[in-house]
This record gives sequence, C-alpha cells and structure tokens, in this order.
Amino acid sequence: MNLGDYKLVPSNSKSASTAKELQLGHLLINQVADAAFCVQENSEFLYVNDATCRITEYSREELLRMKLQDVDVDFLPEVWSQQWRSLKSQGSLCLKSRYRTKKGQMFLMGITLTYIEHQGKQIACAIASDRSEEIVEFSMQRYAEKSKDANLELHQEVSAQYQQKEEELKTSVNLLRSTLESTANGILAVNFEGEILCYNQKFMDMWQLPKSITISRKCKRAKGFFESQVKDRQLFRDCVWEMEIQCASERYDLLELKDGRTFAHYSEPQRLDGKIIGRVWSIWDVTEFKRTEAALKLNESRFRTLAESTDASVFLIQNSKLCYVNQAAEVLTGYTRKELLNNFNLDRLIKSKKLRQVNKLDNAATCEYQEMQIVTKSGSQRWLACTVEMMDGLLDFSGKPVEFVTAIDITDYKHAESEVRLALEQAKKLSELRERFVSMLCHQFRTPLNIVSFSSDLLKRHLHQWNEEKTRSYLDLIQNAVHEISQLLDEVLLFGKAEAAKLECNPRPVDLQQFCRDITAQMHLATDKQTSIDFISPGDCSTAYLDPKLLHHILTNLLSNAIKYSPDGSTVIFELHCQDEEVIFQVKDAGIGIPVVDREQIFEAFYRGSNVDSIPGTGLGLSVVKTLVEIHRGRIAVESDVGAGTKFTVVLPNRIAES
Repeated sequence: MNLGDYKLVPSNSKSASTAKELQLGHLLINQVADAAFCVQENSEFLYVNDATCRITEYSREELLRMKLQDVDVDFLPEVWSQQWRSLKSQGSLCLKSRYRTKKGQMFLMGITLTYIEHQGKQIACAIASDRSEEIVEFSMQRYAEKSKDANLELHQEVSAQYQQKEEELKTSVNLLRSTLESTANGILAVNFEGEILCYNQKFMDMWQLPKSITISRKCKRAKGFFESQVKDRQLFRDCVWEMEIQCASERYDLLELKDGRTFAHYSEPQRLDGKIIGRVWSIWDVTEFKRTEAALKLNESRFRTLAESTDASVFLIQNSKLCYVNQAAEVLTGYTRKELLNNFNLDRLIKSKKLRQVNKLDNAATCEYQEMQIVTKSGSQRWLACTVEMMDGLLDFSGKPVEFVTAIDITDYKHAESEVRLALEQAKKLSELRERFVSMLCHQFRTPLNIVSFSSDLLKRHLHQWNEEKTRSYLDLIQNAVHEISQLLDEVLLFGKAEAAKLECNPRPVDLQQFCRDITAQMHLATDKQTSIDFISPGDCSTAYLDPKLLHHILTNLLSNAIKYSPDGSTVIFELHCQDEEVIFQVKDAGIGIPVVDREQIFEAFYRGSNVDSIPGTGLGLSVVKTLVEIHRGRIAVESDVGAGTKFTVVLPNRIAES
C-alpha cells in the first residue's frame, strides 16, 4: 500500500475530490484486519489504523504520542538505525518482532515496511499481521541471540575489569621492583604457592649468578649452583631452598661461602588476615663485619683502625652509656662523636628494638641479632639490622665487659618489604575476587537455565497434546527465567561499569512526586508477592535536577530488596522529603532485618547478609546503589533490627552539575 499520493491530514488547500479520495482511503484502510501504521526515522508514530489500536489495546491518541520502542519488545536503537538505512536503500523491508499490548500480553508480528518521502518527510509505512503461532520458536531464537550477545558483552566487561586490575598490579610490581633495585641488600620474595615471586639485581651480584641460570625452586641447575658456592649445603637447604613457606617463625642465618665471604640471611613470613601468603629474604654481606670482629680479638688499636674504615656503624656500650662510636655512626645518627660520648641518653636514640631468632655459627655463641628503630637528630626514623656481642677482656675499658654493636641501615629494605607485602595481598585478593565472581555467576545462572531447558524440552514433546492454558504456563516459566537472567546480566554489567568508573551522570529536571509514583506503580506490577508499597510525600517536593536513569536504579533496587526480604501481606513504606536544598528518600520494610555484624560490609560487592538463607541474590545490588549515590554526591545510611525490619535513607542534593 502506497500512501505517497496523500497527506496524512486533510488540507483546506486541496480540491474537494482530493479530500473525498483521502476520506475513502482512510475508510478502506480502517476496514482491513491487518495493522497499518506510519513512523518517522526517530520511531514516532505518524498514523495508525483501527486494527493497530485494537491489537495493541491503545487508543489512537495514546499511540500518536508514543514511539515504536514503547510497544516493540525487541526494539534496539542501533538495530533500528541499521534497518532504516536498509529501508532507504532497498525501498522495502520484511521482518518479525514481538509486540506487547497495553495489558502486558506479548504477541509476534510479521511486518512489511515501505519507504516513502512526502512533503520533505521521510516515512516508513508498515503493514503488520499476527504471527503468534510462531512466538515460541522466535522467542527461543531471540533468547539464544540475546544470551550470546550478553555473554560476549559480559566477557568483554569482565576481561576489561581484570585487565585493569592486572595493569594496576603490574604498576605496583614495577614500583616495587624499582624500590628493590635501590636497596643495598639482596632481596628474594616467594609467594604463597612456594614459587619465587621476585629478586633484585643486588641478589644476582652478591651470588655472581650466571645469566644462563633461571632462578626457580624447580630448577636443578639453580639449586646445584647455590650449593656449590656454600660450605654447608644442608644449612642452605634448610634456611632458603627447601624452607617451608608456611613456617610461622622468623629466621636469621649466617652462610659461609667457599670463597671466604659470609652472607647474613634474614627471612620472615608475610601474612594477610592472619594467614601466611609468602616469605621475604633479605641478604647482606657481613664478611667485613666478621673481619672486624676478628680484628677486635687481636687488639684495640687494630679494631679502631678497622672500625673507622668500615661503612657499618659501630657502637661500644658500657653500663648503658656509649664509650665508642665510629664515623659511620655519626653519619647515621646525625650526632657528633662528642655529643654521643658525653653522657648521651640512649633512649633519645633508640625508639624500639626487637630480638630476632638466630641460627648461630659455632664461633658466634655470644652473638645475637636485633632489629632496632632509631630516631636521628633531624627527627627522621631509620631501621637498623644489628649484631650484638658481649666482649669481656678483649678490649681495655677499665676491665669491664663491653657490648659491641655493629649496625647497618635496612630502612630501604623495610620499605621494600612493605611493597612486597602489598603486592602479595593484591595478588591474593585478585584471585579471591575471581573465584567469588565465577562461583556467584554459576550459582545464579543455574536455576533459570534449568527452568528454560526443562520447560522447552517439555514443550517440544507435548506442544500438540497440551491445551493452550498448559502451554502458556510453561511459556510463562521460560519468559520469567529469561527475565531473571536478563536482570542478572544487567546488574553484573552495571557493576562492571561502576567498578571501571564508566558511568556518567546526566542530570535534568525531574518531577519527584510523579517519578516516585511511577516507580511505585511499576513495582506493584512487577512483583508476584502480596506486599504493598505505601508512597508518602508530606512536604512540598516538586522538581529536582538529577539523573533519572541512575535515580530509577537506586530506588527500584531498594524497593525490590524491601519486597524480597519482607513477608507476604506486609507493607513497604516509601517516603519522599525535601529540605535544605536536599532530597531525602526513605524505604522501610518489616522484613528479616540485617544483623549488626553484617552492616559494615553490606555495601561491599558480592557480600550478602548471614541470615538470607535460600533467598536468591548476587550481592551486587547495594554495592551499585552506593556507587550511584556517590556519583550524585549524596550519601546512604541503613538502620535495621533483626526480625523487625530495615530502613534505608538516601540523601541527594536537589541540583547537581553534569559530570
């Protein structure tokens, strides 16, 4: 049917015969059984016949104020744009789509579109016939396509989120590596699975490790190389190579190498929430320190000469007073030798110290290892690794024993240790997030997919035997399951966008009272429970400048939660207040309530209350709601009593600037 020779509205400027022809055409098109309508490129209705009104259950006045997407269930803006371009180039187009009546009933239409240009307007004229007998096959096909696209989009969103997390972790590791390379100690870190996580160049240089050898606990060449360098192979295996990662104690060992050097190895477990997630070793060359100690046993003169030439800080303490410090100690503390040796109070210098467990060599029975934190003269804090030995009779200090302390600065190592712990924690949290996410998806998708599979199988076998009522009951089950999966996908995708900070706030004027009434009506239609919503707005709330799309998600989520966790027959109170340039929404139910132990974590992703039992849910809703509230520069609070109910309060500014 071509309407190109006629206006859609009679004009007084045309002749009487043209007006009669138009009247006759209008009469004829309203007699046909098929729906006929015209739409513009923006999908607005320009004309509808009586059959269109009868099929959709809308009046002509209602349809002419609507767009195609208001009745077309499968309408997508990007698909419509593509169809419009094809229609313009081909002149006509045939397609199928599901429409929904005013009462919510769904039916399938076969549509033929014809493209015309009239009085400068581009118009699509459609003839549509009822194809409801094909709706099961078409719905299953659409569901398969939608699931495929949604899974692809979900995979892309989740992959992007994981990629972002991995990039953040890579940045942290690069920063950690830079920190490790700047420290004077050799560093070796092992993760919670026992694999070597990282090491610095200083570690390579100290051991003079060939580049052809890969440092791994699984590499026999690496193990063989290290064992060939040390005098005591078993000690090396016990303190480094074969040491259990779950060992809860700290360890300090002195390893003697065959070339005459001595390495100090200190390691301690790294913990997250009380569980061991890895271990970090710090290695430094103490050969010079050992030689210094040997020199002390010869005479004081040679000791002083050696002590002044070493980079290590040397302190001699007698009766809690310093009796000797070398030049390195002056540089380290910021105090002059005169200040330190003139009745200096050691409590001003030493902030804390901790005795570490040491596996001692045979000739170091009187030596112990301490870790000290000092405060320098400038006020900065430094960490020191100290060997402490009592020397009785080796040096002449009035015949009294002297405490000999040799210290090196390990402040850089402490900072590196903190960075390593952070990297291990991030790796652990990323692994746990992945496990929780996959587990949640599998659990939430299993039930609706089983319903779809079971119902579609029964329909295939008994479609020609069952009556319409029984067939429709299974179709309703499939439709409800598809709707549940769609809601879950929408919630996961929205969470992904919120986590990636891709949500935009587009505020515009919103009639608050009408907006809340519409949401209340929608929630009544959407729920099967016998729970009512009582909307109350005692104040004068008219218009606010907010993002209606984000606000709609905030309120529908809170209301749907209130209904879901409330008993049948109860009432949910939905209140709206406006005061002091703020809009206040309150949703109060008489449901199961939230235990005190859960309230601090209730807005965290994937977290659900400990008393929800078998009530379905993803644990994403309140996390997304909190993010959307913060995008509006608002705040959200919760009050609850177990068994009595819960009240959520959302406070938003009544006018926000565009983001």
